[in-house]
Amino acid sequence: MVMTQFIDIQNAEMVFNTKKGSFHALREINLGIDKGEFVALIGHSGCGKSTLLNLIAGLLMPSSGGLICDNKEIAGPGPERGMVFQNHSLLPWLTCYQNVHLAVERVFGGKESKEQLKKRTNDALELVNMGHATHKRPNEISGGMKQRVGIARALAMEPKVLLMDEPFGALDALTRAHLQDELLKIVARTQSTVVMVTHDVDEAVLLSDRIVMMTNGPAATIGEILSVPLARPRNRVELAEDPTYMHCRKEVLDFLYTRHGVGHKQAA
Repeated sequence: MVMTQFIDIQNAEMVFNTKKGSFHALREINLGIDKGEFVALIGHSGCGKSTLLNLIAGLLMPSSGGLICDNKEIAGPGPERGMVFQNHSLLPWLTCYQNVHLAVERVFGGKESKEQLKKRTNDALELVNMGHATHKRPNEISGGMKQRVGIARALAMEPKVLLMDEPFGALDALTRAHLQDELLKIVARTQSTVVMVTHDVDEAVLLSDRIVMMTNGPAATIGEILSVPLARPRNRVELAEDPTYMHCRKEVLDFLYTRHGVGHKQAA
């Protein structure tokens, strides 16, 4: 499949002004992401992964440099970039259906009929296997189910880019594995462009086409980018002893714990 570059980050810098002075979070970020590509951002805490994701989302503006999505400058949040947070961020007084429908209404209201909006909402919930819980409120469903609804809400807007900030980090191992498998299926169906922040090396290798490894902060930057040449669809059980999978996993671990990890920081 021939892919065209979809996101282009050019010399992006991020400096925060704090009470203790300026804090240089990111420096010289240059990254191109192709349409339909799944990219994982990984690195130690404080390396600016979430800051970079927020720049792509338009929730933050770079101190210098620029970001482009689909040949347009990213100058703020937009429905073409859907965000899934680590916390599901569902409104507790609304049902699962209403949480998703609210997003659908904001994007497509006035352009489509009520029946079309209803169909979009139900289709998104079915896509993440949550059709059975449409009338339940967040406090009536499990953490994994809440996260599915959060993903459904983002997908319902038909974003060109799906941005995910450690979406499975707070879940137990079994639920996390199940949702990772569901995400693989959803991305295969929607052909979405995905950028995901993660701390989990196995998650990064299993899901992504490329892994962007960040150096330690402050003034963090992209240290290395690793291609993951594993055929899709991917099966976690079959990949457990796959030589390519093991090689990619080792490369990321070497970067994190040798070249830019705890030992590296102590030596520096």
